[in-house]
Amino acid sequence: MSVFEAFIRGIPKAELHLHIEGSLEPEQMFEFSRRNKVDIPFRSVEEVRGAYAFSNLQDFLDIYYQGAAVLHTEEDFRDLALAYFARLKADGGVHAEIFFDPETHTNRGLPFSIAVDGLLAGMKEAETRYGITSKLIMCFLRHLDEASSFRTLQAAEPWLHRIAGVGLDSSEKGHPPSKFARVFQAARELGLKICAHAGEEGPPDYVHEALDILHVDRIDHGNRALEDDALTRRLAKEGMTLTVCPLSNLKLCVVMDLKDHPMKRMLNLGLKATCSSDDPAYFGGYVGDNYIRTAEAVGLTREDIVTLAKNSFTGSFLDAASKAKHDRCDRRPRRRELTNEGAGGPTALKSRTNFIGAASSGETVVAIRPTGTSAGAPRSGGPRSQMKQAKPSHW
Repeated sequence: MSVFEAFIRGIPKAELHLHIEGSLEPEQMFEFSRRNKVDIPFRSVEEVRGAYAFSNLQDFLDIYYQGAAVLHTEEDFRDLALAYFARLKADGGVHAEIFFDPETHTNRGLPFSIAVDGLLAGMKEAETRYGITSKLIMCFLRHLDEASSFRTLQAAEPWLHRIAGVGLDSSEKGHPPSKFARVFQAARELGLKICAHAGEEGPPDYVHEALDILHVDRIDHGNRALEDDALTRRLAKEGMTLTVCPLSNLKLCVVMDLKDHPMKRMLNLGLKATCSSDDPAYFGGYVGDNYIRTAEAVGLTREDIVTLAKNSFTGSFLDAASKAKHDRCDRRPRRRELTNEGAGGPTALKSRTNFIGAASSGETVVAIRPTGTSAGAPRSGGPRSQMKQAKPSHW
């Protein structure tokens, strides 16, 4: 593992765009199918991986829904969540806001409670086991009608105190945000946060609708907003968080080469971009891989990585008290010095950076400071300017 990779995996981060059903690995698909006696049209893990050779959103969704059919019990959803959180822990994740699709499960006969109670149990155990906090976001499937979304919102009422927000996912083309204006208004009146997939395959107009009709708190994806200069300036001015998913964009041919991904441009334009994995089991990488491969492809600097990680917290739905809780740590971390490498290889020794923590062992990296400064006196104006005597803190 290079020092730059260790830095990326070690820096504390939140993941804001993760479909929990999309973290179903082929091995889990077989495990759950055997557990629940569900027939699947694959004879081996290798056949499942071969079926992941899709090139557009609809082909992906077809196998995504097929995979979700093996999830039958609260235990399944709990185990699925815990497996994801273990991977997030290894990537330096300390908080996640995960999507789930109730209609995917209720439309095949499962009670609403099965998915939500199983996921909440997994989230609670992950906080105890890994120290990872999380929030649950309930998505409406946009290829269905708004009446279905209203039924889902009604079914969720007993759990609304445990659900942070609502989102909009599934096939984007032909299903604009305006199609769901009334149900999102109802969700907002219930006190739920609002987010929506927009500008992935759909046009910039869908981003406009998400902003002006759904009144979103953040945009999921948002790539195609860059086609509209005025919209781009507006997003930057308003500080609207974009939950960008580079490997998903590559797999679904939103970009044909990761070197063409707009992440670097987004940051240069002042957009509040974050980096997430979307459906990692299907798209070839969890959040750490998305950071690393994108950094290598487009030349993200260490400062860019810090910005992305910082945006993941400021763009989260955590309240001020919860964000403050993430700034505390019960153990005193080890201190060591590593020579920083950029995405393209080792940089000069003058770029040497001190890290507090052990990124490669999965411990949290809690401070970054240039060589030549003391732990108690970080560089003025730097990302750790508020750190005192190396007290663990995200920023």
